[in-house]
Amino acid sequence: MSFDYKRLCKFEHNLGAKDKKVRMMAGVGLLVVSLFMASVLMLIVGLALVATSYVGWCPAYSGFGKSTLEETGTPSTPESSK
Repeated sequence: MSFDYKRLCKFEHNLGAKDKKVRMMAGVGLLVVSLFMASVLMLIVGLALVATSYVGWCPAYSGFGKSTLEETGTPSTPESSK
């Protein structure tokens, strides 16, 4: 797997709803813990997680060509036959 810097510069949404929720909860958790432990590293990581969750774009995912977005054209559940 190679890292592509040209894809990193493109701003395309690549975070799905579940990934956004997990990042937001983890980021807020790290922010709260960093306030009590006075850890700058946890503060920075927490801010990065909250920011990527809010924007819907992860630079690391872009660089590796990964996306957790769901396909909008396909149904999520199989259609029931009548």
